[in-house]
Amino acid sequence: MPMYSKNSLELLRQTIDLVEVVSAYVDLKPSGSTFKGRCPFHDEKTPSFMIQRGDSHYHCFGCGAHGDAIAFLMNYMKMSFIEAIESLADRFQVPLEEVAADKQSFGPKKSDMKEALRTAMEFYHYYLLHTDEGHAGLKYLYKRGLDLDFIRLFKVGLAPKKGAIFAKAMQHQKLRVDVMEEAGLVKKLDSGKKRVFFSDRIVFPILDYAGSPIGFSARKMNEETFGPKYINSPETPLFKKSQTLYGLSFSRRRIAKEKRAIIVEGQIDALRLIQEGLNITVAGQGTAFTEEHVKELMQLGVTTVYLAFDGDSAGEQAASKIGHLFQKEGIDVKVVHIPHGLDPDTFMKEHGPTAFRTLLEKAEDYLNFLTAYLGRDVDLSSPSQKNHLIQTIVKRIRSWEHPLMVHESLRKLAQITQVPEKLICEEQNGVKREVYVRSYGSVSESQVNPDRILETDLLRWLFLMGESKPALVTLIQNNLRPEHFYTASCRSLFSHYFTSENPSDLLTLASQFESAEEQLVFSEIIQKKVNQERAEEGVEETVTKLLQRHWLQEREKIKVQIHCGQCSDEEILELAKKFDKIKATPPVIKKESE
Repeated sequence: MPMYSKNSLELLRQTIDLVEVVSAYVDLKPSGSTFKGRCPFHDEKTPSFMIQRGDSHYHCFGCGAHGDAIAFLMNYMKMSFIEAIESLADRFQVPLEEVAADKQSFGPKKSDMKEALRTAMEFYHYYLLHTDEGHAGLKYLYKRGLDLDFIRLFKVGLAPKKGAIFAKAMQHQKLRVDVMEEAGLVKKLDSGKKRVFFSDRIVFPILDYAGSPIGFSARKMNEETFGPKYINSPETPLFKKSQTLYGLSFSRRRIAKEKRAIIVEGQIDALRLIQEGLNITVAGQGTAFTEEHVKELMQLGVTTVYLAFDGDSAGEQAASKIGHLFQKEGIDVKVVHIPHGLDPDTFMKEHGPTAFRTLLEKAEDYLNFLTAYLGRDVDLSSPSQKNHLIQTIVKRIRSWEHPLMVHESLRKLAQITQVPEKLICEEQNGVKREVYVRSYGSVSESQVNPDRILETDLLRWLFLMGESKPALVTLIQNNLRPEHFYTASCRSLFSHYFTSENPSDLLTLASQFESAEEQLVFSEIIQKKVNQERAEEGVEETVTKLLQRHWLQEREKIKVQIHCGQCSDEEILELAKKFDKIKATPPVIKKESE
């Protein structure tokens, strides 16, 4: 996780125009000294979402939503803390200065790489629209059913056959070769020479959460072009194939709102569905769909996915494997049956959006699909073959993470295969099945630190509820001191909150952090939600646990001193008295200021 300098974060804070940020998502109208709009965080007919002119915070008088620009992007666009910072920096053209936490940072800055990719995107797009070579590319795209509106909306471009054309254009823009190489626009050959990465291909920009290019996916339009049909940018500090979902920049908000997503294979498939109003669609990046991709969607709260892969054997195989990854995490999977020989793009062109939505409505439950897919060549009249099929599916189900998901899926499998439920759910091979618990191996203390968990729980209440419930802040302030926090980063964040002039300003707080660890912990804290209805109860519970922990540790320290063998009889007597006094006065929460 990057850490940014105090100066660059402070400059960003001073530059942000909250009204400009929020207006991109909410229809704000000026009313005297305020801007009003309908709150994006709850349904309402009368505008109660307001921003005072010149203020850095929004407030909804209907649901109580409150925060700055970072809080808005985190809550509305489901960005992480760092993603929100980088998105705002990109929007307001503020260069973020990275500070190395443990070692010196080498290589071009991310901001320079982003600028190089943005320049390349504009060049490719211009080259497609306004050159003779580009006209051949347009002809190819028109033949594929992609019109000019599609091309302009998604900034589709063309990489020239002659790499020197691109190189000369970038040189004219005064882009450094080392920056282009780091960004994946230029590659170094074994001979030491450098060559442009993309040539003679249709180019589709790959965008980040903020809509800025982080790489490209390029498709050849001529069979004689060297290489596979699709190639992607190489791995760079900005672009990680296993973590990047194509089309997410267009679909992110609606996916988070509806908690569902459509997964397709190709980039054109994704863009076609997005253009036709199904902007809950994403695709992988030409590599196997990974658990990282699944986690990316889980962070947006997805509970249902539709797998709309090509209508061929490869598409069915992909549905079997990728559906397993989602089911494993407790996410409901529906398999969309695209007719044989078609993909979502061609189906949409031939039959239209309404027909595709009908396919979504008729999508098959994953377990039904899996049983039919794996049982296609199985003679179910053969006890041996039927047993083997069921055992194969049971093994897959039992590898899923959630016990209830496993239990209910086994019951459903029994219904599908018309086998007595007890044979699948209770007994296998004559051995009684107990509750299935998966082993994750050893976990180091640095991964699971109970002190850190307890302290971040308290800080989460403080940072997320302190502004709206000042009584909670008073309760915490009356009972806790920095010494009650044993984790250095948590102790520092606690102190920052009470020394900050405006603790609800997340960017101001971030600019005060001294280490990358503090930024990381802060990001973890504010990314998770709290149950507002049990705020008072939750804070009291956590404060009590912190006080009791401190009380017990103080007693333990005295016991260690007594038994260390280095104290005189008089000192041991005094320590014993001190121990008895502490033991006799267990901590009690102070609920009123003294």
